Amino acid sequence: MLARSHVATYLEPRDGDYLLQAGLDRAHEFARKAVQLDGNLPEAHAQLAWVLLFQRQYEAAIAEYQLASSLNPNFFDSGHGLCLVFAGQPARAIEILQANLRLEPFQNASRLGYAGLALYMLKRYPESVPPLRECAWRMPNFRIGHLWLAAAYAQTGQLAEARTEADEVRRIEPGFTIDRWKRTAAYKNPEDAEHLFDGLRKAGLPQN
Repeated sequence: MLARSHVATYLEPRDGDYLLQAGLDRAHEFARKAVQLDGNLPEAHAQLAWVLLFQRQYEAAIAEYQLASSLNPNFFDSGHGLCLVFAGQPARAIEILQANLRLEPFQNASRLGYAGLALYMLKRYPESVPPLRECAWRMPNFRIGHLWLAAAYAQTGQLAEARTEADEVRRIEPGFTIDRWKRTAAYKNPEDAEHLFDGLRKAGLPQN
């Protein structure tokens, strides 16, 4: 949980640790320690995978998620879905997230958001809007949900709705720019990142 907290403060503008590499390095230390303390704990491996993802170690992150699942077939971390999206495998991400519904039928907000982003990356924009809208509604102060929804709305031509979501992003982070935030958009393929940034620009969010 210490590792998860440090990743959260790296990703979201909650305090002075936002975007600080030292915070992400600290998260890695805690996650490694958790695995050392109990190598059979799937939650520890999943959290290590989460850190590795934002350190852009994609193969290692996917391997840790797979190890977590092998340790307990009934365990699932929705971050596995986002990891696959960032690694350039959105179709596989949707498969993983849908398969998880059999283990956990309750649609939590994060899983909805990750599924919506995967659909966006596949250019299935109309399909991406409902789960992203539900994610943003359930977690109104979760900036990334509003970001993804703004991009999806923009790509479907719903520019008024896109700008409303962009305003929500600025409410949460008044100084938001794409250039500043993109450090946390851990896409393996630059063209995938540009695909998302294109939607954000269409929604009216500033590049710099």
